[in-house]
Amino acid sequence: MDPSREINKKRMNQVQSTRKIKHYTSDRIVFYFFGYIWLIFFAMICLIPFYLVFINSFMAESDIIKYGFGFWPRKFAVDGYSEVLKNPTSIFNAYKITIFTTVAGTFLSLLTITMTGYVLSRKDFYWRNPVSFLFYFTTLFSGGLVPYYLFLTRFLRINNTILALILPMMFSVWNMIISKNFFKSLPFEIIESAKIDGANDFTIYYRLMIPIATPLLATIGLFDALAYWNDWYNCMLFISPKYNYFYTLQYYLQNLLSSAQAMARLSALSGMDFGSMPTESIKLAMTVIATGPMMAAYPFVQRFFVKGLTIGSVKG
Repeated sequence: MDPSREINKKRMNQVQSTRKIKHYTSDRIVFYFFGYIWLIFFAMICLIPFYLVFINSFMAESDIIKYGFGFWPRKFAVDGYSEVLKNPTSIFNAYKITIFTTVAGTFLSLLTITMTGYVLSRKDFYWRNPVSFLFYFTTLFSGGLVPYYLFLTRFLRINNTILALILPMMFSVWNMIISKNFFKSLPFEIIESAKIDGANDFTIYYRLMIPIATPLLATIGLFDALAYWNDWYNCMLFISPKYNYFYTLQYYLQNLLSSAQAMARLSALSGMDFGSMPTESIKLAMTVIATGPMMAAYPFVQRFFVKGLTIGSVKG
């Protein structure tokens, strides 16, 4: 074989491979360019409602009624914030109660849910299937509101206490099922090897399972924190006006808005001037005050969110 032909053939192959690499690289650049443009555009669309709520909370009540919501206020005003923050001691106390119930409730919820899910995922737990069915059965049938209320007030006697804001939401069967599937997807050999090394069940749970379950903890923790932060129903049921220092932020703001709307209706029906209440501005200001902390916390757990939901859902 002619050596020159062999050399030319190798050069041709190198040139063709270089062209393929360049072509592939250019395709990737175009793909990423348009992909990022689309993602940025879609993200901007998703952010528009939050922007409108925030910027219109500084709009005057008369402008909202006359012109509706806009992308920029015609005249800046803080009437809504002034009404919401008129009693700073009460709203600060409501913030403290909400933060405490959110932190304590989320911690206790994660503890009970992950421990239950871990136990029910263990292959060496003989009664795991009957016990799992008992938990699942409670999602199909409910005793109703009256037995629920009587149980918590007559038997547990937690009404008008901080426990009434924590215990009713401390355990979620659906989150427990997610936790169970997560631990079930982990190799059982990890537990067996730890048993051989002399670790007990609590050591395995605390030293091995919890560090592995970071995505699960972030996902369920986000669900629980949102539920506790936005809860007002349990406060309405179990906290009487005499113990209003246990009011959560959501319930306090709801009472404030209800009072403003009731005063506006009374003024319209009676024809008497009780003073103008910026109800629309109050709604927007309340939304900003109530949702701001959770929106700030979400980016820190967002990267675990999808992984925590999907892991353990596919067997293989």
